[in-house]
Amino acid sequence: MSRPGEHEFDTLDTRTVYEGGIITLRVDRVAMPGGRAADREVVEHYGAVAVVAVDERDRLILINQYRHPLGRRVWELPAGLLDEADEDPVDAARRELAEETGLAAERWSVLVDVAVSPGFTDEVVRVFLATGLTDVHQPTPTDEEADLEVDRVPVDEAVGRALSGEIVNATALSGILALAAARARDGGPDVTGRPADSDWLDRPVAMSRRRHGGPSEAREANIDGV
Repeated sequence: MSRPGEHEFDTLDTRTVYEGGIITLRVDRVAMPGGRAADREVVEHYGAVAVVAVDERDRLILINQYRHPLGRRVWELPAGLLDEADEDPVDAARRELAEETGLAAERWSVLVDVAVSPGFTDEVVRVFLATGLTDVHQPTPTDEEADLEVDRVPVDEAVGRALSGEIVNATALSGILALAAARARDGGPDVTGRPADSDWLDRPVAMSRRRHGGPSEAREANIDGV
């Protein structure tokens, strides 16, 4: 038996249980330490991008959007799926910021990457920091986005909303609190994150491979057999 931290959790077999519009559920048979094997349910997801957009008055752009699984409107960051084959994440973030808020940004950097719930899903969200905001054309929204409310909230107030429980969206919490932590580290509001084109080891690829024929090779070694 290998020592802790050395076992290879190889996928021995896999089967698809459900394939939907934005998720797929598969069951993998995985080699466990000691010679056992166990089933692990995996929810495949396209992955997503989100934007911590801060204006010249140090206000954070938040959106209030209906989320059917919770049955209510939830305060979030502008965000969207990476459902286009091989789309550059920062290009997707630019698109989503324009579509949801009618804004563009001059400066972009990576603030934080969030594995949403790695116990059962490969969904990971890349959260960008965007500053130097200007107005741009906003396409006509549809579905839930037709009811979307946009607000500009002082960064300190947004942090307070996160800590009070008013903001519960995991990506929004991660982005807002990461911004606060980066400002505390750097001693002021002028935060520079990682380069916008930084490597993204955990970007999900399984859903894109199913729909588009296998774009990115970022996690190829981790999804053998899918």
